[in-house]
Amino acid sequence: MGLTSLSSDGTIIPAAAKSWDIKDGGKTYIFYLKDNLYFSDGVKLTSKLIDYGFSDVTVEDPSDSIIVFKLKEPYSPFLVTVSRKIFKKNFVGLGNYKIKNIKINGDFVQSLKMTSKDGKNTIVYQFYPTQDSLKSAFALGEVDKVEDLTDINFKNIDFTDFKNASVSKRVESDKLVTVFYNTDDPLLSDKKIRKALTYALPDEFSYGIRSYTSLNSNSWALSEFSDTMTQDLDHAKSLLSESSASDSGKIKINMKTLPQYNALALDLKKDWEKIGIETNIETVDTIPEVFQVFLGEYYVPKDPDQYSLWHSDQPATNITRYKNLRIDKLLEDGRKTVDINERKQIYSDFEKYLVDDAPASFLFFPYVYDIERK
Repeated sequence: MGLTSLSSDGTIIPAAAKSWDIKDGGKTYIFYLKDNLYFSDGVKLTSKLIDYGFSDVTVEDPSDSIIVFKLKEPYSPFLVTVSRKIFKKNFVGLGNYKIKNIKINGDFVQSLKMTSKDGKNTIVYQFYPTQDSLKSAFALGEVDKVEDLTDINFKNIDFTDFKNASVSKRVESDKLVTVFYNTDDPLLSDKKIRKALTYALPDEFSYGIRSYTSLNSNSWALSEFSDTMTQDLDHAKSLLSESSASDSGKIKINMKTLPQYNALALDLKKDWEKIGIETNIETVDTIPEVFQVFLGEYYVPKDPDQYSLWHSDQPATNITRYKNLRIDKLLEDGRKTVDINERKQIYSDFEKYLVDDAPASFLFFPYVYDIERK
């Protein structure tokens, strides 16, 4: 449990804090703690025991039930930041369970054993380095439940064919599979080519729920706008004919992809062939430092603030090298504005201009599978 929590649409709701005040234009956050909250070791929660380890933030605890954070600059996503779980030393938290034992091999956590406060219930989490090893563990009976598998195939057998297995599918709503374009690339610096690639993409994917924007599909900040970049091959071809590559003959691009998206990469290659673009596919293990087109994923922030992904002064995380002064200003205003209605308008504009500029093609929120022994 953190000071706050998030509802399904990302709206902030109380958790360990029953209420809060925001002052000084968004630079001071005052949280009023709920009564009778206890850590799993029986110690009562007080303001002095809350330590998020923030840098450049002044923390005050005027009483056991009040904690104050003073920021140097306004930062409206701060309410999401303090939704992080509150722990004391040795990962003692406010939940009903406490850690009994951790097995570590080098830097890798092998297992985590947790017991309930009353000692009546025990949960053991086993961790595996790959999905294949996790599937094998389930098939061998080493674990009773596996989560977040990207597929349900095991040695050419479908887990749905296992008589003792129950398979459920859900959408991983915080991960967005995306095609990133290097906007510094001589070819892809042309917005018309990026948009043509986007317009060539299908309106449905079997791998997940389609998304045309960079925001979470349930976000309170999500708005509707007329141009959702639905598939339009004729328009894509028209954009290419008007682009800087119109006189260069057949357009060729190189796409690097993470291994789990190899099949998807082949699908995209076929889609782009329909508008006359030839694609070479290269598989990579991590986000490449140098690429022309990269097929990968990113975790969508719980708050609509996406400063690190698209602002021009974030070279380490803005992997498309995207630069747009209008987008920069909207991102700066969005994280300084406290009023939620004003923020919604800011991110509506951000979403509209980002999609139109197409530094990336947003594809889908992927399906993931949980398998449990009956």
